[in-house]
Amino acid sequence: MVLHTVRGHEITAAQLYPLLRLRVDVFVVEQDCPYPELDGRDLSAETMHLWCQGDDGPIGYLRVLRDGDGFRIGRVCTAKAARGTGVGARLMTSALATCSDAELVLDAQTYARDFYARFGFVAEGEPFLEDGIEHITMRRPRRTG
Repeated sequence: MVLHTVRGHEITAAQLYPLLRLRVDVFVVEQDCPYPELDGRDLSAETMHLWCQGDDGPIGYLRVLRDGDGFRIGRVCTAKAARGTGVGARLMTSALATCSDAELVLDAQTYARDFYARFGFVAEGEPFLEDGIEHITMRRPRRTG
């Protein structure tokens, strides 16, 4: 398994296509949640794509977007065959290192709340429905000193 980090303006079509396919396979097909997956932010110079590459393609992915003075993590997904292998934790650890001391925010599916809490994210506000799935906003404050 190889970890990749590529900025949106540097990603090739050959790299992006299988990542989009993984995202659609997990979020749209598996979770039966039709939503506008292509949001126009994947090719931005401020976007970072992080993924773990297995022998047959990407097995885990997340995207980091600039969000004011901090960053927003989203589109976190793992291929069904790779779940429980630590891929998600490896991606989160890499994302946190990449964003160093910045404030981070994400909207977690509520079943994954404990997973994100392991990385210092704290739930805020009330759960809400996004595309028919219950989510909660979670924030990891800026690290100081």
